[in-house]
Amino acid sequence: MLHPQVTAAAALRRRPTAAELAADPHTQLRFARDAMEQANEVESGPALPLPVVVDVDADGVPCRLYATRVNTPVLVYAHGGGWCYGSIETVDRFCRRVADRSGCAVLSVGYRLAPEHVFPAALDDVETVLAYLRKEGAGLGVDPSRLAVGGDSAGGQLATVAARRQRDAATPVDYQVLIYPVIDPMLSAESYDELGSYGLDRAAMKLAWETYVPDPAQRFTPDAAPLAADLAGMPPTLMITAEYDVLRDEGADYADALTAAGVPVVHVRYAGMNHGFARKLAVIDAARAAADQVASSLRAALTF
Repeated sequence: MLHPQVTAAAALRRRPTAAELAADPHTQLRFARDAMEQANEVESGPALPLPVVVDVDADGVPCRLYATRVNTPVLVYAHGGGWCYGSIETVDRFCRRVADRSGCAVLSVGYRLAPEHVFPAALDDVETVLAYLRKEGAGLGVDPSRLAVGGDSAGGQLATVAARRQRDAATPVDYQVLIYPVIDPMLSAESYDELGSYGLDRAAMKLAWETYVPDPAQRFTPDAAPLAADLAGMPPTLMITAEYDVLRDEGADYADALTAAGVPVVHVRYAGMNHGFARKLAVIDAARAAADQVASSLRAALTF
């Protein structure tokens, strides 16, 4: 059953009015942006103090670096929000906790959002950050030779596509963390039919895909649809999915495809959770557990 904390958390975010629901898609997206930002403090809680929290300009891409010491491995993290909303701020508390519990640095990416900047702008920004980090990481006090990518929802899609492109460029990353990632532009999984009343639904994901990748033909290229790529040689993976999330099945399918390609995968499905739970540290116990699992997996994968 859906966890009561999920139900309680849903009440913390402002719901759209009938007029907002009937508005044009761009107005709906602006509402989603504002509602997520406005609820951030109550959903995610107070900021955990860390020795290093600093904003970084990564060759024009705004980022925020979190660290507890120097010369540490680093996770490049892309926030969720359907490529259209979310920000460094909406995952700030999550990134702080992961940095604190893992001993690794976290570099959170403020990539450009659609519809103002469509595909492949967000992906280009993540790759710009990776190139910057490899070049300037030592000056930031991190060790870019021990590098992971990660993200939640649309950020998970960006992270895994960037990981595949890094593999293709012969500059592979060491690990990837995918939290309920967006994988399938066809929206074909059974979970869309089963779970559309628990927050995220097919209509919202259809709008996200159409906004981020307006050209339908581009949605089925490997840079948009991760399952369209050859997955051999992808980095070891932590996959987190949620029981009551429409993206549950495509995340599981991607984990299975990675496994079939010979990639070491740990896939954990959080019972009773819905889409977006992992950043709600102040109100959902499983969010703290998920952040700590991410931290533990990074520590095990990167502290070599």
